[in-house]
Amino acid sequence: MAGSDSAQFGINNIPYGIASSTKRSSPQAVTRINDTVIFLAELSSVTALSSQLLSIFIQPTLNAFAALPKTLQTQVRSEIQSAYKSASHKSASESLQDVKLHMPIKIGDFTDYSASVSHVLNASEAVTGTRAYPPAYMKYPAGYAGRCSSITIAPTDVVRPLGQFVENYAAPEKNIIFGPCRALDYELELGAVIGTPVEPGSYLNAKDADAHIFGFVLVNDWSARDIQGLEMNPLGPFNGKNFRTSITPWIVTLEAMKPFEVEAPARMEKVADFMDDPKSTNYRIELESQIIRNGATTTTCKVGFETMYWTFRHMLAHHTIGGCGLETGDLVASGTVSGEKSSEHGCLMELTFNGKKPSKLSDGSELRYLLDGDEIRYSGVVGDASAGVGFGECIGYIKPARKF
Repeated sequence: MAGSDSAQFGINNIPYGIASSTKRSSPQAVTRINDTVIFLAELSSVTALSSQLLSIFIQPTLNAFAALPKTLQTQVRSEIQSAYKSASHKSASESLQDVKLHMPIKIGDFTDYSASVSHVLNASEAVTGTRAYPPAYMKYPAGYAGRCSSITIAPTDVVRPLGQFVENYAAPEKNIIFGPCRALDYELELGAVIGTPVEPGSYLNAKDADAHIFGFVLVNDWSARDIQGLEMNPLGPFNGKNFRTSITPWIVTLEAMKPFEVEAPARMEKVADFMDDPKSTNYRIELESQIIRNGATTTTCKVGFETMYWTFRHMLAHHTIGGCGLETGDLVASGTVSGEKSSEHGCLMELTFNGKKPSKLSDGSELRYLLDGDEIRYSGVVGDASAGVGFGECIGYIKPARKF
């Protein structure tokens, strides 16, 4: 059975993941072309790939491979493409339906940014009634330290979190109650996986940051808006964000993305020298989110990643300027990708104005926030469909809260 996202994994993609199967029981490094999964350790024995890479390809994460020099990663990519064209990959291959995918990387730290001007303004208006930036937003992107312990690959179940929140903000008495989240949301994001580390005490200029990016994944930063709303002041999100984060199982490399670079939006204000990037670039990616409720599918967002004000190069530069190191496998996420139109809003807080202006789904039901039984499905196509580069699907299934 062919995967529904098969066309996104053409020979121009060559993403990396970790897989096992009945034949190959140990999780190890793989790539994917269409619906063929190629086990790289075995491929190295029948191609020009260096046998020295064997010990790296049999590891259960991609961290060691991600830390290799980019010249060597480029060589591996080229040899995989050559092997596929000559059909010498077949002995190392299995069908996608016959393998089990695992977390591709051991993530040591997770940082989530807010890099979209539209998201910042839309969210501000939905919550406070005014469209405003954080005080320093034109100087650097806002970010917070997330939790890597709850990151998992899609598809995954998302259990409705428990927490404390204000029962009714419209009531004179702002009673704080405990119970299952009533405002469960998704956030449509892209994440960068760090390859070459940044040593503690050193820093990056934005223009040099690409050298430290191994590749990218789709990210769903699940959010409990009512729990988050109560805890935001003064230290920012905690339990409203730490219960689940989903990523796609295939890491699309920076090299595969390079042909689809586009110019990022111009700076609205002058930035510090280390943030100044003469080649400020984003990527041409069409991101889409869908909700499936009662068997009916509704597209809730279609937005281009090229709208993002702050780039990953800016994010990494800001992250390291105080001396904070980055380790191989760290995940740095973009924050919600949103545009100006309602059809480009990458989360329900924006789309439904924090639940105050409900939308209609294809099954006729009212959409404010997510209900138990809902399915959320992301996709991301790089360039256009003919390019054969994409991330696959990031799927989550909403499950009822645990009994307390």
